[in-house]
Amino acid sequence: MGNYNLDTMPVIRELKGFDARSGNVLERLIFNNRLLVVLTCLIVTVLLSYFAATGLTLNASFEKMIPQSQPYIKNYLENRQALRGLGNTVRVVVENTDGDIYDPKYLEVLKQVNDTLFLTPGVDRAWIKSLWTPAVRWTEVTEEGFRGGPVMPDSYDGSASGVEQLRLNIARSGIIGSLVGNNFKSSMIVVPLLEKDPVTGAAIDYHHFSRMLEEQLRNKFEFAGSNAVHVAGEEGKGPIKIRVIGFAKLVGDLIDGLMLIMMYFGAAALIATAIIFGFTRCVRSTALVILCSVVAVVWQLGLITLFGYALDPFSILVPFLVFAIGVSHGAQKMNGIMQDVGRGTHQLVAARYTFRRLFLAGLTALLADAVGFAVLMLIDIPVIQDLAVTASIGVAVLIFTNLVLLPVLLSYWGVSPKAAARSLRQERQEVNGKGLGNLWSLLDRFTERRWATVAVVVAGLLAAGGFMVSTQLKIGDLDPGAPELRADSRYNRDNAYITANYSLSSDQFAVMVKTASEGCLKYETLVEADRLGWLLQQQPGVQTTVSLVNAVRQITAGSYEGNPKMLTVARNQNVLNYGAQQASVNNPELFDSDCSMMPVIAYLSDHKAETLDHVVKVADQFAREHSNDDRQFMLAAGSAGIEAATNIVVRDANRTMLFYVYGAVIVLCFITFRSWRAVVVAVVPLMLTSILCEALMVWLGMGVKVATLPVIALGVGIGVDYALYLLSVQLAQQRAGLSLTEAYKNSVAFTGKVVALVGITLAAGVITWAWSPIKFQADMGILLTFMFIWNMVGALVLIPALSHFLLRRAP
Repeated sequence: MGNYNLDTMPVIRELKGFDARSGNVLERLIFNNRLLVVLTCLIVTVLLSYFAATGLTLNASFEKMIPQSQPYIKNYLENRQALRGLGNTVRVVVENTDGDIYDPKYLEVLKQVNDTLFLTPGVDRAWIKSLWTPAVRWTEVTEEGFRGGPVMPDSYDGSASGVEQLRLNIARSGIIGSLVGNNFKSSMIVVPLLEKDPVTGAAIDYHHFSRMLEEQLRNKFEFAGSNAVHVAGEEGKGPIKIRVIGFAKLVGDLIDGLMLIMMYFGAAALIATAIIFGFTRCVRSTALVILCSVVAVVWQLGLITLFGYALDPFSILVPFLVFAIGVSHGAQKMNGIMQDVGRGTHQLVAARYTFRRLFLAGLTALLADAVGFAVLMLIDIPVIQDLAVTASIGVAVLIFTNLVLLPVLLSYWGVSPKAAARSLRQERQEVNGKGLGNLWSLLDRFTERRWATVAVVVAGLLAAGGFMVSTQLKIGDLDPGAPELRADSRYNRDNAYITANYSLSSDQFAVMVKTASEGCLKYETLVEADRLGWLLQQQPGVQTTVSLVNAVRQITAGSYEGNPKMLTVARNQNVLNYGAQQASVNNPELFDSDCSMMPVIAYLSDHKAETLDHVVKVADQFAREHSNDDRQFMLAAGSAGIEAATNIVVRDANRTMLFYVYGAVIVLCFITFRSWRAVVVAVVPLMLTSILCEALMVWLGMGVKVATLPVIALGVGIGVDYALYLLSVQLAQQRAGLSLTEAYKNSVAFTGKVVALVGITLAAGVITWAWSPIKFQADMGILLTFMFIWNMVGALVLIPALSHFLLRRAP
């Protein structure tokens, strides 16, 4: 083999020729106590699998999805008791496809749906609004003064006269377009939710709530009278259609999708197993690599259960990433042991040799992975912070399962002698330029000046082009509806129907006007709120605005026989007091009990990033210019206001996160290589992949949001593994006196093949996510596939090319 030998470690065929006291303290501690290591890991696995099986939960929290330290969100959380209906709300629309809402049979179904929702645990019952709730009222001006009452007549009995009275009440109530569809074929039930069950104190189980909506509403009413079997995404066959939107339903649909995506995880695991087996043709070593990676996932799930964490639609991806990282590191260990065994070394000695060569590189790589996850803790969104914690735990356990347990198990069961011999034959063929040797020979050329120059120039052009495209990257959602789900999902079809048939959308942006007690009744406050409402109403994407001012105007005009000249905000305080008193009967949500807080609500046509940015800019400027000691204009409440605040945090965190991730990776690489030149060689391919990934997001129409923000950080953390393994061996070979070309050739032979194998394995696994019903998981699968492939290609091509200019002599 000549210089092809990786090091000067002798081939030892029998254990009696090996000094068990050799190696460092950690190696001796592990391999001289192998049985104890295996038994300890077995006991820990059994205990943690029990905890995971009995205590692991899958849920999501509304508050965990929002950045609670962001000023807008703090304003909302501090005042949310006075802002019912502007936070976590579900909207249920009941449609009559064979008639209109004045059908007595339809009204009876609507009543049953209303009662079912009213009795559902977790619902804020005092603030439910529908045709059947007494809080929804009508008002009219007569010669005798104001008259009014509940929209649903107290005497309604389903008769023709009762229906006709309801028709009249709806016409004079002003709820057409908000609670009643513009075409009179449907009506809406607005259901605000509590964050915790008032009886048990436990957080609302959104998956259970979503299933209740399906079973108690859709299955009972939409599918009543038909033989249709309810399938997610399938609409019923009867005359009643139930349409539901809101955070709770969205999370429920996401969790339902997670049940399906587990099949994709299983497929990914099978693909990884098949590719590794195809590479090694060794059943035992492949099984051990997969086993140790699965053990890591079990440990992770058990530990997060012990620490009180739950899986959610975002962190559900983490166990597979941990499995993938485990397979990556396990394949490196297995390959090293197989090569030594193929040369005739005893399997225990081979395991110790591989441990010596690769433990430090593996440990550094896992620390880099952990840093990539841990940096996500800087993002002020609890769901991402939970993802960071669960992922860091998973990476931490890999140190034990894949860097310690796997070599020990391989030292017992080793690899198949036939597989080892086959591996050795392949290596010899590759040295002679046969088989994959042609590819390795091609990669070796990148250590030469001409090829290295071409590679660096092409990389520079790609970086420049990618950067220009990435400047068009948007923050936030770029599609209507719920971009977390497919455009043709039931939820998005429901959202499209509601948007098309109702004048007021569910995208509410509210500016809170804070005053002293009774301060919102003052003329100056109402005038300022009116100015804000008018200003917002002029902006593109704003359908209309609603506030206490609108109600006071109408009541004031009504007090003067409906004179349109009096449709104004009067200066007389008694008139304003009367207007507010009347408004509290019909629209209690327009201000709180002591009139120290009132919202100015803008209904937006969508929640796209551009719409939110424009509204935030206008509202924020108005708030800064018009707030004083008497009144404060505070952003922001409502679903659109909360999303706007989230976008602000994501925008700030995007660059900060990359700065810290790359900073930490650079520090770890410097500790490992002790050379700034080696750090540059390791990090530049990662930076190129990050730039191209952002360009890909622009091309695919993806925005940076809570779902996609972690991907680039994860790609950097995992991608640096390739560089660490390749450079560690390359520099060791150079220090042993080999030229750069020979050193890189040996590095590719020892770890480079597995780098390519792992890159292809991971990419082939995560690309299955592209068929997920959950769009953000499909997006993550596409982005991670791209990063795995490009990190692999970048490492194999740019490391030798950059080494030509920076590392021709090993530091």
